Amino acid sequence: METEFIYWRYETSAGVRVEQLSGGEDKSSRLWKILALQVFGENGIDRYREVGHFPSGAPFLEDSAQRISISHTPHFMVVASLPRTPEAHLEEFNLRTAMGIDAEKADREQAVNVVERIMNDDEKELMHRLAVHIAEGDGHHTPVEIKDAATRAAVLTWTIKEALYKAALDEGVDFARNLKILKYPEICSNPMVKHPEYGEAEIIRHDSDMPISMRLFSYLTEGHIVTIAFSPKCATFRKS
Repeated sequence: METEFIYWRYETSAGVRVEQLSGGEDKSSRLWKILALQVFGENGIDRYREVGHFPSGAPFLEDSAQRISISHTPHFMVVASLPRTPEAHLEEFNLRTAMGIDAEKADREQAVNVVERIMNDDEKELMHRLAVHIAEGDGHHTPVEIKDAATRAAVLTWTIKEALYKAALDEGVDFARNLKILKYPEICSNPMVKHPEYGEAEIIRHDSDMPISMRLFSYLTEGHIVTIAFSPKCATFRKS
């Protein structure tokens, strides 16, 4: 059965604009991505937008000084963007443009085994405590089975590490040593929630010993956990 693409644009609580595409389940993965980028391009505010890639693989918009980051799973894509920053070269790391996004299905059990290889001991303890908290529930979330809670905590961890990697623009970073989770964010129920509980992280680029502070914002949409990692000093559409 053929299904239409669903396009949605919103400005998140973090001040990062996100454009989301879903639907089109009858399309193959390769064709779906091509068509999703076409739909994204056609929904530019003032023009058609073409996505290119720097030699590092980081995406950019042709003829634009606007920082973007992209993540996709089968039949789901998110494109995050910041305001135009002509003062910063988009191919180089800059606190004004330090931002990355990642998305993954919230019930992807394989994440439990994957994340163990990209975490330090302190992070593993943090993730264990998070899983217990998710299982117990609170005033905003209902309790879930501990296995499901462990999966959700692992998926959140994976999206955080991937979003930090994209923000770092540094192929030499080690996920366990150079991308550090200090505090997990709340998995918000929607991207525009009021007063979100941000997480905290650090990036240590391979050519420096100085940690770079990052903020984490996560939310649940269409059965996916989406995480945005961004510098508190980066340009945003409104202050977080």
